[in-house]
Amino acid sequence: MRAAVLHTPGEPMTIEEVEIAAPGPGEVLVEVRASGICHSDFLASRTLPPGLLPIILGHEVAGVVLEVGPGVRRLTPGDHVVACEVSHCGHCVECISGRPARCIRTIETERQQDADSRLSLDGKAVAAFSHIGGFAERILLHPNNLAIVPKELPFDRAAVLGCAVATGAGAAINTASVRVGDTVAVFGCGGVGLSALQGAALAGARRVIAIDIQLAKLDLARRFGATDTIDASDTDAVTEVLRLTDGIGVDYAFEAAGVTSTARQAIAATRPTGTTFLIGMQSPGTILEFDVFQELMLDKKSIHSVYMGSTNPQRDIPLYAELYLQGRFNLDDLVSRHVSLDDLEEGFASFQNGSVARTVVTSFR
Repeated sequence: MRAAVLHTPGEPMTIEEVEIAAPGPGEVLVEVRASGICHSDFLASRTLPPGLLPIILGHEVAGVVLEVGPGVRRLTPGDHVVACEVSHCGHCVECISGRPARCIRTIETERQQDADSRLSLDGKAVAAFSHIGGFAERILLHPNNLAIVPKELPFDRAAVLGCAVATGAGAAINTASVRVGDTVAVFGCGGVGLSALQGAALAGARRVIAIDIQLAKLDLARRFGATDTIDASDTDAVTEVLRLTDGIGVDYAFEAAGVTSTARQAIAATRPTGTTFLIGMQSPGTILEFDVFQELMLDKKSIHSVYMGSTNPQRDIPLYAELYLQGRFNLDDLVSRHVSLDDLEEGFASFQNGSVARTVVTSFR
């Protein structure tokens, strides 16, 4: 199959013919129809250590099941599916408690160490990013990484459910449990941030404040439920959030840009007893400083990291898909651009200028 392979961090990926194995026990082969380009793919392409290379990036995938291996019962050929990087065994204490994003036995979703690699190039193993490796014509993965979606859902819209929507909307709905009447601020209005805005609005927040430095993204934010927007390029975002909340701050602040300066702003914009959620992907080695005595002890603020919006893939992704088909969940404005696999590097360039919400690969030949 054709796939984009990363051999050296910071260097362009190369389109190569990669061998993909037949599905073994507990595995599913999927034909990729759409693969979104996420900030974590961009970051990984610059920072992955040599020991994890070569690798196929991409993890925001929608496609069609081609073949299932022995023991797979939930999925059948022809099913339309969305891949999600929440790998989970399905039977550990976290999984059976409804928290698959906290699974403690994710290794069970991988092949045994003495088995042949799922992917190979010239006889050497190739890794799949997030156990998915979606910048390719096909993917081979564990069925727990797949959610079935309605066949009338367009593939490019379906793809963004697997990460951008799952992470952003999930952070508001699942992790924060935003309730009717709460106040929310979202710092950074890319694909994840826009989804966090939409999740907060869907949950009933009375004030949903969008903060970004690009006016185009702030205009877009209103289509996702923002009640207020702040142009952080020419005003102090924290001061403005406090003004909009009678000097108190918001109940929940979400940092979705993956930048330490906006993380600090999000903490400062959070009200005493409120919670800041860090959902943006930070670079390895990033250090975030905060005043433990004042902000945590006296103001009683909480700071939480969020992994994939605390998503339960088989529950949440079909839910978002159904809401979209009912006209109650905006996916159309999340997909800004389509590219081919051969033009993948152009899609990656969009992260350097911040011009789009989501670029999706929809042509693989």
